[in-house]
Amino acid sequence: MKLGHSPDADDAFMFYGMASGKVASDKIDFIHVIEDIQTLNKRALDSELEVTAVSAHSYLHVQDKYRILSCGASMGEGYGPIVVAKNDIKELGAKRIGVPGKLTTAYLLLCFYADGFIPVESPFDEIMTAVRDGNVEAGLLIHEGQLTYTDFGLKMVMDLGDMWAKDTTLPLPLGINTVRRNINDDLQKEILRVHKESIDYGLSHKEEALEYALRFGRGMEKDLGEKFVLMYVNEYTREMGEKGKKALDFLFNKAFQKGFVKEKVRLDILRG
Repeated sequence: MKLGHSPDADDAFMFYGMASGKVASDKIDFIHVIEDIQTLNKRALDSELEVTAVSAHSYLHVQDKYRILSCGASMGEGYGPIVVAKNDIKELGAKRIGVPGKLTTAYLLLCFYADGFIPVESPFDEIMTAVRDGNVEAGLLIHEGQLTYTDFGLKMVMDLGDMWAKDTTLPLPLGINTVRRNINDDLQKEILRVHKESIDYGLSHKEEALEYALRFGRGMEKDLGEKFVLMYVNEYTREMGEKGKKALDFLFNKAFQKGFVKEKVRLDILRG
């Protein structure tokens, strides 16, 4: 069974238990498919992978094909994607902004809080270089770029996590794990169990999980890598609970109210 997740330290941390064989299933053999989140979002549109991480935004377009797992979510409280530039920019209207894909939650948030910008899609790990080199006027950063942008001589001009926090006290849901609907119920429950145990294993064996995860950290030092990982592998990753569900509801309702989808999303969360 194919399992899709991104080549990032936080995903690597939560899947360490599975990747290392410390957590396993006698019913399923997982084949790890490691690709950037926008590629996984696009593959989900065609139902290519049985189990996959997707952006919360992407779920708006694949809800008829996938269910949400109650664990594995990436949610931030008071922080999230940011927009950076070389110089102070007061207005983003008419500015060329490098974005990591139009199916990412970061892009949806930018559409919530900024008008009239020109999106330029780019691999997420090339955006800071594009801004530094003047190929775009600003960049929308996800993953560890939220912590390392000053290394490129860039300034933060918009904090989308902070803007979200002004709208609601709920956490900001960025990524979720999903399972394809055509998989039988028993296997869906087994997939959920293995995910939960892998996340718990990483959190209870933090040093070895971090050592593995930082192989995917694109040069981050250990302290910074640990900070990034624990920003997005948190209590909501273990179990999103009612607060996490309400956060997804809030995001999806806001997308509906602003006209990004024609119908309200029906949340379908597989719980343990």
